[in-house]
Amino acid sequence: MMKNWRIIAIGLIFGLLATGAIWLVSQPPRGEMVRLLPPPTLKPLAVHVSGAVAHPGVYSLPAGSRVKDAILAAGDTVAGANPNALNLAALLEDGAKIDVPLLNPPTVGVLDPTVPPPDRKSLSGLTNINLATQAELESLPGIGPVIAQRIIAYRDENGPFTTPEAIQNVAGIGPVTFERIQNLITVEPPS
Repeated sequence: MMKNWRIIAIGLIFGLLATGAIWLVSQPPRGEMVRLLPPPTLKPLAVHVSGAVAHPGVYSLPAGSRVKDAILAAGDTVAGANPNALNLAALLEDGAKIDVPLLNPPTVGVLDPTVPPPDRKSLSGLTNINLATQAELESLPGIGPVIAQRIIAYRDENGPFTTPEAIQNVAGIGPVTFERIQNLITVEPPS
């Protein structure tokens, strides 16, 4: 009889344990559910590509892009370019400027003092806005250092001006300023 009592007690203990385990498993979870957020999207980079490339300008590239990607976005290099002067594998930063140099940059009047620099004034004495230095541009009425720098940056990015009126495409030069300088400027090619 004692043996039966032990079996019943052990069975009762296992039954209570099993009932408790089932009760714990069947309870709804407590607390708030964890929600996973999507990975953040990285902001694209704005990069200025200039120099010996097919299409200089500002390009938007994905984060993690390299110098080579920026050059390819600008239409790749042109004949005579020296991309090996740059680290093509360097990571880009937002707002970076990449200037692709030429293999043999022009040296007129710089390395050879016997060669005179190009004449920035035309035969008529007008200032050639495609060749003028910052100081020469500042000598024009209504053109200060900031506007002169904008003119130089504009022609570096967009190529030479095709007409004197095209200078109005530069920020800060409107019809009033153009009227003051129109009889003092030219876009003639150097002779």
